[in-house]
Amino acid sequence: MPKFKYITYAEAINEALDLSLKKDPNLLCYGLGVSDPKEVFNTTKNLQKKYSSERVFDIPCSENALTGVGIGCAIKKCRVVMTHQRLDFSLLSLDQIINNASKFYYMFNKKIRVPITIRMIVGRGWGQGPTHSQSLQSIFSHIPGLKVVMPSNANDAKKLLISSIFDDNPVIYIEHRWLHEQKGRVEKGFTKKKISNANILKRGKDLTIVASSHMTTEAIIAGKILQKNNIAAEIIDLRSIKPLDFKKIEKSISKTKRLIILDSGFSFGSIANEIISSVHIRSYKLLKHQPIKISMPDCPVPTGFSLTKNFYPDYKRIIFECEKMFSKKISYEKNKNQLHDVPNKEYLGPF
Repeated sequence: MPKFKYITYAEAINEALDLSLKKDPNLLCYGLGVSDPKEVFNTTKNLQKKYSSERVFDIPCSENALTGVGIGCAIKKCRVVMTHQRLDFSLLSLDQIINNASKFYYMFNKKIRVPITIRMIVGRGWGQGPTHSQSLQSIFSHIPGLKVVMPSNANDAKKLLISSIFDDNPVIYIEHRWLHEQKGRVEKGFTKKKISNANILKRGKDLTIVASSHMTTEAIIAGKILQKNNIAAEIIDLRSIKPLDFKKIEKSISKTKRLIILDSGFSFGSIANEIISSVHIRSYKLLKHQPIKISMPDCPVPTGFSLTKNFYPDYKRIIFECEKMFSKKISYEKNKNQLHDVPNKEYLGPF
C-alpha cells in the first residue's frame, strides 16, 4: 500500500526535484531565482546546499542562450530542468524551444533525444499585468514534439514533474502560482504518473466539466454547489494538455450529454476550442446542449484591481452557465472573503 504525507504543491515540486537530482547524478537544475533567498516560491529550497552549485544554480537574464545551453547538455545525455519564474520570460527562448528542442527527435530519425523539462509559472495577482501573468499554454501545445502538462494538485505536481524530467524528450511543465500553497495528500517516494492520462476527480451523470491547473479548483467548488442543487457534475482534470486524453472526455459526455470546458488561457485558439472541435467532429450527436467554453477574454491582462476584479472566470461563472444550461436557479452562498489580487494573505510579492 502506498504511503502518503500532507504537503503543499510547492513542497511537492521541491520533493520531486530533490528525488530526481538524487536518482540521476547528471541532472542539472537552473533558472532565475533557483538559489536566491525565495528559491522560486520555495520550490527549489535547499537544493543547491544539498547538490552543489555545479548542479543547482541561478543564471543571468539570457533566456534564449541558456535554453540553448540546456538543449546542448540534454543532447549529451545530461537531463536538464530549467525554470522560468514567469512563463512570459520563456518567450525570449521560443526559437530554441520550437525550432530546436521540439524537432531534433524527428529531424534526426529518433537518434537524438532532448530530455529537457522547462518549468513555467503562470497566474494572476499582485499587479502582474499584461506581460507577467499570461497563460500561453496553447502556444506550446501547438508545437509537434512538445508535451505540455499543467498539474492541479500537489500529488500530481510531484508525480508529473518526475515523469517530465525522466521523459526522453522536451516537456513544458506549467504551474499556477495560486496553487503553490495548496496542500494535498502526496504519495511518498520516487513515483511517476503517465503524462497522457486525465483524471476523473468526481463522478456524475448530468454534466461533464473539463478543467486543468487552477481552473480545476474552481470546478471542484462549483461541483459541490451543483451537487447541493441536485446536479451531478463529472469533473475531469486534464493534467496534460498535450497530449490530450480525448477518450475520457468522450466517454464522459456519452453519459452526461452536456459539456463545460474551463480554460485559463485566452479564448481564441485555446485548448478549450480544440476540445470542442474534437467533440463536434467525433461525438456531436451525443450532446443535448451546445458545449460551453469558459476562458479568458481576448484582450491583454489588466493590472489594476478595478479592472481585474471581474476579469478572471471562477466558480460563479460556472454556476451562471449551469443556470442557463439547466434552466433553473441555483442557490449558493457567495464567498465574500475570496481573495482576488493575491493567492493568500501571506503572499508579499512576486519573487
